[in-house]
Amino acid sequence: MRILLAALVTGSLLLSGAARGADLSADLAAKVDAAVTQALAETGTPAASIAVVRDGAIAYVHAYGQARRDPAVAATPAQRFAIGSVSKQFTAAAVMLLAEDGALSLDDTVGKFIPNLTDGDRITIRQVLSHTAGYRDFWPQDYVPAFMEKPITADGIFDRWARVPLDFQPGEAWQYSNTGFTIAARIVEKASGQPFFTFLANRVLKPLGLDAADIDQGPLGPKDAAGYTRYALGQPRPAPKEAPGWLMGAAQLALTPRDLARWDIALMERKLLKPESWRAMETSVRLNNGQDARYGLGLTVTSDGAARLLRHGGEVSGFLAENRVWPDLGAAIVVLVNSDYGDPGAIAQKIGAILPLSTQPSAAETATARAFLEGLAHGQADLAHLTADGAAYFTPAAVADYAATLGPLGPLTAIKPLARHLRGGLTEEIYQATFASRTVRIVARADAGRYEQFMVYVD
Repeated sequence: MRILLAALVTGSLLLSGAARGADLSADLAAKVDAAVTQALAETGTPAASIAVVRDGAIAYVHAYGQARRDPAVAATPAQRFAIGSVSKQFTAAAVMLLAEDGALSLDDTVGKFIPNLTDGDRITIRQVLSHTAGYRDFWPQDYVPAFMEKPITADGIFDRWARVPLDFQPGEAWQYSNTGFTIAARIVEKASGQPFFTFLANRVLKPLGLDAADIDQGPLGPKDAAGYTRYALGQPRPAPKEAPGWLMGAAQLALTPRDLARWDIALMERKLLKPESWRAMETSVRLNNGQDARYGLGLTVTSDGAARLLRHGGEVSGFLAENRVWPDLGAAIVVLVNSDYGDPGAIAQKIGAILPLSTQPSAAETATARAFLEGLAHGQADLAHLTADGAAYFTPAAVADYAATLGPLGPLTAIKPLARHLRGGLTEEIYQATFASRTVRIVARADAGRYEQFMVYVD
């Protein structure tokens, strides 16, 4: 989550290890490859490994460059890279599972589980997971300070950063804090009676088939990627490793891009957690003054201008990560690099600009949706375009409400197709509709061309 400067350095690259999804054409794959290759050459990053999800399935996985430099080892999609703070959403999921078990509540105070934390009797678990608690971040540097080369316990972190005055009063501000996620991991241990990574592996990782490494206990082995750093614009050097204890709960995991993409799909499909738990993670918290923090529980909650976007960056010594998920489009982009000076966010941005992240409704489907929406704005639900269930939904009261709320918005000036995919045997079509005075979102689901549902939401 820290700002990173990407310097411009050229270098030779070795391409290897592609796994191409059937719905990603050779032309699009070549454009993605060219964009990533160029980015690595510009930043001097040894390797990148990516995954792309489209229409709810993994469409493309590819690795570029050198996973290890001496001796040279080509990057492959099977190698794990550290994902840094992308790990925080996994920690949040572990907390949510314990909430579902009844072992804790998001509104419990942290003092219920950990004694003697500053204001622990009024700071909640929700606040530490959303970076609104006020606990000082123990790692604001973009390098490994000398003190982090020595092992530490969670209590050692608490003594120095969570048993001192707060940076702000709980709920008054948003400020990124790794300390809060160390607190969350310790609460998982207290509530479950298990070591944090043991609980995470048994309840989160293994049920989803994810092969994660615990890099809090040591560096990745020779079968995975090695991390690199550099000074100014110098050559890549092996990155120092944080000592055990520092990454617990905050930046603990290493995964392949494919496995991180599987996690993203689980989020989209509401696997592992109950729907209400996912909603809690994806809902941006409000500060005490009502301001939107644009952060949920371990997830940045935002929009790319057309669709809801959940994202998180990650950094540990020698590695950077970027994970972007468009849950309403069934799309995601994962970019992992083995340097702490590269720019995976820029790579993800380039991939997103190249790829249509989701299949879109056809021109004929869009025209039908437009006509049906205009009819609703005038108090008419065209029965010829409705299934029996859809017709039953559009009661006279429902049609009247549609007309009363859509009609005053003025003429429909544009309807933009956003996504089209299957859901429950129905074709789901998502549109952004612009009236003269505001924009709304349409989520239609059709059976053989007739609407089972046609819902209008605030965009």
